[in-house]
Amino acid sequence: MSGSSGTASGRLRRVSLLTWIAVGSLVAWGWLLLGQGGFWRTDVRLPPRPDDEPGQRPPEERARGDEPETWPSVAVVVPARDEAGVLPVSLASLLAQDYPGPAEILLIDDGSTDGTGRLARELADRTEGGLPLTVTSPGEPEPGWTGKLWAVRHGIALARAREPAPEYLLLTDADIAHAPDSLRELVAAARASGLDLVSQMARLRVATFWERLIVPAFVYFFAQLYPFRRVNRPRARTAAAAGGCVLLRDAAALHARVPESIRHAVIDDVALARAVKRGGGRIWLGLAERVDSVRPYPGLGELWRMVSRSAYAQLLHSPVLLLGTVAGLAVVYLAPPACLLGGALYGNGAAAAAGGAAWAVMAGTYAPMLRYYRQPLWLAPLLPFTAALYLLMTVDSAVQHYRGRGAAWKGRTYSRPRRVPEERFDPADSGRPDPANPR
Repeated sequence: MSGSSGTASGRLRRVSLLTWIAVGSLVAWGWLLLGQGGFWRTDVRLPPRPDDEPGQRPPEERARGDEPETWPSVAVVVPARDEAGVLPVSLASLLAQDYPGPAEILLIDDGSTDGTGRLARELADRTEGGLPLTVTSPGEPEPGWTGKLWAVRHGIALARAREPAPEYLLLTDADIAHAPDSLRELVAAARASGLDLVSQMARLRVATFWERLIVPAFVYFFAQLYPFRRVNRPRARTAAAAGGCVLLRDAAALHARVPESIRHAVIDDVALARAVKRGGGRIWLGLAERVDSVRPYPGLGELWRMVSRSAYAQLLHSPVLLLGTVAGLAVVYLAPPACLLGGALYGNGAAAAAGGAAWAVMAGTYAPMLRYYRQPLWLAPLLPFTAALYLLMTVDSAVQHYRGRGAAWKGRTYSRPRRVPEERFDPADSGRPDPANPR
């Protein structure tokens, strides 16, 4: 009799725990839906001109009369390491920019071994009437610098040595292809809205099964961490950018001591946005319409490495944050289908209903991102499976970090950075005189 009673009591405890987990997950999704800055919305696009009506006239249909009479000078800085495979598309799109003002491209060949620099020069020679191109190499990075930021520093210093120095810097990755009016639209938006930093998250390639499963979720999770609307509020503390496409006002970069102040950052785009916003600059982040990544990630292995190389750095290399993230992913993403199935198995209608409702909200918030990527909506209910993969990638990122192979990219590995001491910024390091202290 007592054994039967004990079995019933154990089953009751399991049912009760399952219900609480399901309800907790549903509450979490209710908060994410309503209280996380509308992260699931995909209508945050390039700021409209003041004389544009919302939803009217896409960029290609805007009249030239809407644009400024004079256009500021821009230096396009492209750090490139072994990028010969993508340059024929990405660099060609930059050379063909339809920009009315003075602009040039500075491609910084960061120790490539595949002929990146040579190919870049050949592409420029073949492009009639394209933007002028300079190809240079910074040498190996100094201690305390990541390779990309060392290349960016070299490009910015070269740009500032021009006379006159550019008003804007376009920092764009070597795998990013731009529509012909991309630079024009970025500059027009920055000028019209008084923005110091304008960043568009390039549309990543989605062609294979694994890309369809993982890539839209990658952007979805990023937006959940850094809701675009919250990023774009001047008084909000949240700051982020998408490193593939960042238009930066040079005066704001000087004020924020960029890139020197973030030289050790593995997740350099978020660090850049934080530095600019902390310095009082106005920033904007949104989804791109016609800025695309042409880098393929056809298999699970390539996508796994893309995520895991920086996932633990995102958690500040903290075991506590890692445990919290794993627990959070489990409760928010894995619990809803588990509670639905467990509730059905144990006859727990409350757990099944709460789990099913949480799963439905999850899929509903994911649907807009799938539409943005032009993917079928039947992928939305598979988000828990994708989240499980991201959980494993994050754990693997921590494992690789403690094995000394964390944050590896193209032959370089970055360990946890030591604290960079505060130092007085010497304007001479920037290649540009200090307007407050002329020499």
